[in-house]
Amino acid sequence: MGRTAFVLGGGGLLGAVEVGMLRALFEHEIAPDLILGTSVGALNGLVVAAEPSATSVERLLELWGDVAESNEVYADRTWRQLRRAVRTGTHLHSPQPLRDRLVAEFGETTFADLAVEFQCCAASIERAAEHWFTTGPVVPAVMASAAVPGLLPPAEVDGEHYLDGGIVNSIPVGRAVALGADRVFVLQVGRVERPLSPPRRPWDVARVSFEIARRHRFHREMADLPDGVRVHLLPSAVSAADDRFRSYRDTSAVAERVEAAYRASVEHLAGL
Repeated sequence: MGRTAFVLGGGGLLGAVEVGMLRALFEHEIAPDLILGTSVGALNGLVVAAEPSATSVERLLELWGDVAESNEVYADRTWRQLRRAVRTGTHLHSPQPLRDRLVAEFGETTFADLAVEFQCCAASIERAAEHWFTTGPVVPAVMASAAVPGLLPPAEVDGEHYLDGGIVNSIPVGRAVALGADRVFVLQVGRVERPLSPPRRPWDVARVSFEIARRHRFHREMADLPDGVRVHLLPSAVSAADDRFRSYRDTSAVAERVEAAYRASVEHLAGL
């Protein structure tokens, strides 16, 4: 018998759209047997794995509402970011606010404690390899999956160092299929839906390069799907304006993104 998987991709604050998608899925009585998350998708996915029902959406709405109000993770002033970058040589922001929030929500929760099977992806520095966290405490694993290069420091887990899972597998459809899923709902932040343009500014070069690598793997895995596997790519309703250079810190559109993705996903699911 097959399994239903929710695959939640990375994308920083654009990850708010995944909350709208989850609301639409649960309203259509679609629940997961398996949840895979990368980066912010790991954060959202963990909440759902702990309570795989509409209750998790309410919890996520509260969490994202707090993000919109305080933006604790990326709230540092520019001078403080620069001082940290000079001092550490690796990152602009402290991981402590995110870690504190996760500990407050999940404490010593382990993967085995979750209601639904959950896995999250990170990039191992020492092995230069994709790594999937499947056992042990969930907080260190999610911190590793969400360690955005340059913004947050590499996360250390059991003596190994990790960066954001989006580097190696941002939308892990293939992983879901390998774990037996034959119905996959992909919750992604919208970038795979839009064509890329050549970079015009220095900071655009890295973004476009990352997007090429990310989309190449996703499209390759979609092209290699075995017979009998159905993948539903939920619409995010985001626009190119969300790719602006400081958008990773802009919390002003969180509620709008949640609602737009919800409406678009409801329409999409109604047509299945």
